[in-house]
Amino acid sequence: MNTSEPAVVCRDVVKTYGKGEMAVRALKGVNLEARFGELLMIVGPSGCGKTTLLSVICGTLRVDSGTIELFGQTISSMPERELTAFRARNVGFIFQQFNLVPTLTARENVSIPRLLTGASYAAAQQDAGTMLAQVGLAGREESFPSQMSGGQQQRVAISRAMIHQPRLVICDEPTASLDAAAGRRAMDLLRESARHQDRCVIVVTHDSRIFDYADRIVEMDDGLVNVSQTAPDYLRDHPYSHSQPKNHA
Repeated sequence: MNTSEPAVVCRDVVKTYGKGEMAVRALKGVNLEARFGELLMIVGPSGCGKTTLLSVICGTLRVDSGTIELFGQTISSMPERELTAFRARNVGFIFQQFNLVPTLTARENVSIPRLLTGASYAAAQQDAGTMLAQVGLAGREESFPSQMSGGQQQRVAISRAMIHQPRLVICDEPTASLDAAAGRRAMDLLRESARHQDRCVIVVTHDSRIFDYADRIVEMDDGLVNVSQTAPDYLRDHPYSHSQPKNHA
């Protein structure tokens, strides 16, 4: 069950890349709320601003104007050191390019957020093994990223984002490199996290196979949020035409 209390609030958010004649306005005054207890999906054509929106929500990009609030705190004006500590405690990231550390094993990559939040090395390693087993990677804990397929690397990235039970999980194409079974396993974990009333999950995706996991679907186009509907209403009113992603599990 969803609550009406917002976990994430974006008000009139503007973000521009470049200056002068070369300037590109990626976000043109976005207004968006994501609620506690909700799995929110953001869809739309490539280049419409979805990934930029994720980046400003978690504070890895600063906005030009407007405000971003997470859990009642305005992060858009938070000092950098305070924001970094806030993210480490409260936010998990699943990056489109995985961003695994190549010199660390799967277990070591997954354990990083637990170590950053004060867990002992032994506890972090044990918890990392448990997370990897949940995404079907038992037995691959000591593999390096170069020894794993794209789909396996993506599952490591999902485990890393979830291990410290963050209040907000932000996902950029989390199933793009997964086959149907692995994608369902990953989305089951994300949906389970979203069911906690003090947590929220935001997923950017082109993968229509996972739309039924959403509580609500937001459509972006040309730097603005244009549509916000429950998943059943969205699927009824807006048949999705994007091609399916390739599977590399």
